[in-house]
Amino acid sequence: MDKLMDNPWFIKIIALLLAVLLYSAVPNSDGKTTEINVPGENTTAVLEDIPVKAYYDTENLVVSGIPDTVEVTIEGPMPHVQSAKALKNFEVFVDLTNAEIGTQKVKFEVRDLSDKLVATINPTSASVSIQEKVTKEFKVEAEFNSGLIAEGYTAGTPEVEPDKVKITGARDVIDRITYVKATIEGNDSMKESFTREAQVRVLDKELNKLDVIVEPETVDVTIPVKLTSKTVPINIVREGTPPTGVTIESIELDINEAAITGSEDVIAETENVRVEVDVSKITDSTTLTLPVIISNGITKVSPETVKAEIVVTKQEEKTVSGIPINIRGLSDPFDAVINDPGNQIINLQVAGPSEVITGLGPDDFDIFIDISGLAEGNHDVSIQIEGPPEISWKLDKSLAKITITKDNA
Repeated sequence: MDKLMDNPWFIKIIALLLAVLLYSAVPNSDGKTTEINVPGENTTAVLEDIPVKAYYDTENLVVSGIPDTVEVTIEGPMPHVQSAKALKNFEVFVDLTNAEIGTQKVKFEVRDLSDKLVATINPTSASVSIQEKVTKEFKVEAEFNSGLIAEGYTAGTPEVEPDKVKITGARDVIDRITYVKATIEGNDSMKESFTREAQVRVLDKELNKLDVIVEPETVDVTIPVKLTSKTVPINIVREGTPPTGVTIESIELDINEAAITGSEDVIAETENVRVEVDVSKITDSTTLTLPVIISNGITKVSPETVKAEIVVTKQEEKTVSGIPINIRGLSDPFDAVINDPGNQIINLQVAGPSEVITGLGPDDFDIFIDISGLAEGNHDVSIQIEGPPEISWKLDKSLAKITITKDNA
């Protein structure tokens, strides 16, 4: 065998035989080849968020109710499914080219998908509203966060450029427009006028954003800012009544003026600010720290608190007895007799500063009844008193019973 394998003619003969065997093993039918189709394995894939395209007269109509995306399930041979899943080279659409104005149900369709695949759309249809497209012009209202303005400064009326925009949408949506606003946000504490670009928002009466087209979408808002302040006096307002035996001699503030800041109109109308002292709780001389009270519209006051020095004198009480009752207004020819009190004297309860109360006696008071104009007979007459101004008093009897008679002499 080794000698045969070394012989080149032996190798050539073996190669020729193998070639003849291979040729005879290949099928041949008059020179035509035959294809053998082996069925592939089917599979399913779910494709989410497939965009939906709507075809309609976009210049004259507005369509609502079509979802932005749908879910598509595709089924077929694995290579085709994998290709469609990877490329998503098909389209889901609704054809509204011949649709009429109103509400109607439309089915979703698929095109440009391999004919070897079957597609199922979820949802299969949608209820759409087709309306006439309307364009109207609206005035833009500017608004801003008060935090944009620094303390001690006020903002004037904002200016919008352009102050009107064109809004396009379905007729019923246009009819629902209540507010067209350009809002500036932020907390920059501005101390001078400024201009910013703001997005235009279109809202209904419940402040829901409406699906419309705005032209232009943004406007420039200019807000004038200026310093507004004024110095006014601080007034002292007493609240309540001092306790019994306490006299408020004086209330003095350590600062008598305050600087206020606010809107121009409010500042012009404000003549003063105030501190309130509740004297009903004051029993001794003291110093209180009190807030400076401002009116509505004032945004800042300086100082915010002041110190009030309160000087108090305490009162003493005593009874002054044996003060005679005098009769005034008696004219001739009449006589008058005091029946009650029978002794024709009054006891008086007095209160005041101790240095005044100590030396008081009956001679410091004039107690009297005025019977001017009274006719004959019995009368009840009010007892009146005159005394020092620094004190208060209380009579033990407020009425005197008298009898007026005519003198027959």
